[in-house]
Amino acid sequence: MKSLFATSINPSKVHLALLLLRVVVACTMLFHGIPKLEKLLAGDFTFGDPIGIGSGPSLVLAAFAEFACSLLVFIGLGTRLATIPLIITMLVAAFIAHADDPITEKDLILLYLLVYSVLLLLGSGKYSVDNLLRKNSAVKATASV
Repeated sequence: MKSLFATSINPSKVHLALLLLRVVVACTMLFHGIPKLEKLLAGDFTFGDPIGIGSGPSLVLAAFAEFACSLLVFIGLGTRLATIPLIITMLVAAFIAHADDPITEKDLILLYLLVYSVLLLLGSGKYSVDNLLRKNSAVKATASV
């Protein structure tokens, strides 16, 4: 029972939590990104223009963030960089495109924003391509010395 209320951090559990967080959020965001990518590939550029750059560029940026960046987050490659377009997309969605909507209609957007912010701060964790690349570059650096 004591462990249920412990406040210490177990690094191996943190890495597992980061893996679960990355995989689940990436998979759920892909449900939003795939239709945008399909629309883009079909040549249908009708889309909102929340920041005044045109509906086509807005669609391209949203599809890039929600599809391509979600794939990067899923595998843990360039995770911190990949979260930046996702954070920007969620900020635009929550505070510009859905600014007048009640909080109950944008709570999912805000949850995505929170998760991407956590991933930006903490990175992808041990179970990621980022970590494999870091290990390989450390081995190469050691071998060349």
